[in-house]
Amino acid sequence: MPFAMHRGQRIHYTVEGSGPLVVLQHGLLLDAASWKTSGIADALATDFRVACIDSLGHGFSDKPVEPQFYEQEQRAGDIVAVIDDLGYARAHLVGHSMGGWLSVGVAKYYPERLLSLAVGGWDLLDGLAPGPKGPLSFDFFMRFTNRVAPAPTRWVTPEALPGLRACFDALDQLSGAREAVLNAAFPVLLWDGRDDPSHAAMKTFAADAGFSFLSTDGDHLGVLFRYGFESAEGILAFLRAEPVATTVP
Repeated sequence: MPFAMHRGQRIHYTVEGSGPLVVLQHGLLLDAASWKTSGIADALATDFRVACIDSLGHGFSDKPVEPQFYEQEQRAGDIVAVIDDLGYARAHLVGHSMGGWLSVGVAKYYPERLLSLAVGGWDLLDGLAPGPKGPLSFDFFMRFTNRVAPAPTRWVTPEALPGLRACFDALDQLSGAREAVLNAAFPVLLWDGRDDPSHAAMKTFAADAGFSFLSTDGDHLGVLFRYGFESAEGILAFLRAEPVATTVP
């Protein structure tokens, strides 16, 4: 079971396939295995070496309780630590939801390590969509998820809750996101399900910026677990359009 070490924390990842490296980063409450369940990891592994990361606080990665471990710059460094552990100079990076936020963090703090960036299910300008009574809180998010899609919460223990809360609270770190993406020296894909709250805003942003935009069927989780094949096809087409770079330093 491979782990990368960063700031004293173990970051678990899985890896399969061969070729240029594609890193997949999941959303809040999911894990590295969710990319396998969706079929996206297998589809990309036909052409690429695919690494799926358990974000800090999730899966088999460490779960510290201190909030400072979950800041965007530090967790972007976790992704780079996996790229380093696999011996690559640069990688394609695909992130969904919280993973999209983390991927933007890599574009902000480590742009030289990216071959391309695909951000799905994340409004990189305004962040989380508000709840019915204003800004979304962690407690409301957990209650809502338990009610409408309980499967991702079944693993959550009381010991894991402080780290998950810190993950959620850090999502308001949005400064510099627009500039990092607009100034990127690598290709950018924005990706949303048509029923995802971020779809309209990111489609407009992509058109204005001249970025590729992948619009699939489904809502926030449906793009992975109901329409994963459609999402995989679009992501694979984007990656195949990019020139194959040297895969190791």
